[in-house]
Amino acid sequence: MTEPGARTAPSRVRTDIAHNARVWNYWLGGADHYPVDRAVGDRVTALYPSIGEVARADRAFLGRAVRHLAGDTGTGQFLDIGTGLPTADNTHEIAQHTAPDARVVYVDNDPMVLVHARSLLTSSPEGATEYIAADARDPERILRDAGRTLDLGLPVAVMMLGILNFILDTEEARSIVRTLTDPLPSGSHPVLTHPTPELGGEGNEAAMRFWNENATPPITARSRSEFASFLDGLDILEPGIVSCSRWRSGSSVRGPEVAQFGAVGRKP
Repeated sequence: MTEPGARTAPSRVRTDIAHNARVWNYWLGGADHYPVDRAVGDRVTALYPSIGEVARADRAFLGRAVRHLAGDTGTGQFLDIGTGLPTADNTHEIAQHTAPDARVVYVDNDPMVLVHARSLLTSSPEGATEYIAADARDPERILRDAGRTLDLGLPVAVMMLGILNFILDTEEARSIVRTLTDPLPSGSHPVLTHPTPELGGEGNEAAMRFWNENATPPITARSRSEFASFLDGLDILEPGIVSCSRWRSGSSVRGPEVAQFGAVGRKP
């Protein structure tokens, strides 16, 4: 593993301003970040000490959701939007461990993620893994390009973990979810997480304000009702909209409730 700070930035990567994908990687214990990311990440942690728990809980939610969908519902296709930098237990690894023929398409628009995409582009012999360089604000293009790897006539799990919070306009965020899910068949599953000022997240306000002044892209938190509106017209799998740390955690010992909603919908 390369020592953090010793790596050379790929072209088009700005190292003078913190970026979400790299700071998130830092909070998860990865190595793909620069001094500015660590400085901002440490300041956010000082303002909101549970942010590391949020990052880890969000990642654990991804694993549980993918295992449930690939195993219990038989979902064999995953569209992971805003995938971020690769760490352990990526979507394709979890899905193909359960269902070797699973097909996974990753989507991100960060140039550093693109550099590391080859780390993601591994697959079981039976399945497929692909990467699309695209922005979440262009859902039509995402579906068009994903259709080269996924059969969009069959159910797809659309993973949007911690990505809609970077779409500051709530109606635009709703429109993105609708555009991605409306063309998909019954049995498709949107999978969402999102920071909230509820569930103990009230203290996050100062941290988010600092982030928006010192990092990119800007972020917003949303209420339960705003988050629920992203799933209008869809069934919501049990246990409903909860802290992502409590979604099917399968443990008699309940971990900390983090201020990050998690939910899995199903298109009727």
